[in-house]
Amino acid sequence: MARKEKDLYGLIGRKLGHSFSCGYFNRKFESECIDAEYLNFEIDTIEELPALLAAHPALKGLNVTIPYKQDIMRYLDEVDPEAAIIGAVNVVSIRRKDGRPYLKGFNSDVVGFVNSIKPLLRPLHLGALVLGTGGASKAVARGLDSLGLHVRFVSRTPREGVLTYADLTPAVMKTHTVVVNTTPLGMYPDVDACPPIPYDLLTSDHLCYDLIYNPDNTKFMREAALRGAVTKNGLEMLLLQAFETWLMWQ
Repeated sequence: MARKEKDLYGLIGRKLGHSFSCGYFNRKFESECIDAEYLNFEIDTIEELPALLAAHPALKGLNVTIPYKQDIMRYLDEVDPEAAIIGAVNVVSIRRKDGRPYLKGFNSDVVGFVNSIKPLLRPLHLGALVLGTGGASKAVARGLDSLGLHVRFVSRTPREGVLTYADLTPAVMKTHTVVVNTTPLGMYPDVDACPPIPYDLLTSDHLCYDLIYNPDNTKFMREAALRGAVTKNGLEMLLLQAFETWLMWQ
């Protein structure tokens, strides 16, 4: 009797050299004697997804990272209600129906982010700036809103309802004492980059959270710490959402 092909899971994104997930899940599979493998799938466009699924019929689940958390939604057969509200998906479960893959999208970013940042929040933290407007920013904003913070998005591109970096006046920085970087600025290998916020307006009242975890101390975090701000990177969030991801796949 032919041996059953092992289950396959993976991560899709454009640049995955920094990825934590591959090592984490393969160690999990080994330690728990799960007959499965996790691979990185770098794709140049989301349009490559159908070919990827066809080439790997053993795929049971995917993580989704930059820049496809929103683009992947048009390929899904079903979207979890929470992910639909957020407008972004970072977990996909894959089942076979009538010989074709059936894809359901979830979002584990909110749970991971909320459980990671919540212990650091203080009563003075009433407003938050979310740097970036990509898929991760939507989950972060959802999480901050659930914690009772007033959220403003910040982007380099002017648009209605979104602040630009030039709009970050002393008054804005004083009333928004939580700053979350959801952009890739500062991610390895571009470790000398950072979002162009007015760092001199940061104080010990500020909490600056970076979703980046490689490097573990980004320039954004270092500049904030120099002004007395509390800082944290995204590694714990990643661990928390990885646990949540496995539950979603099951």
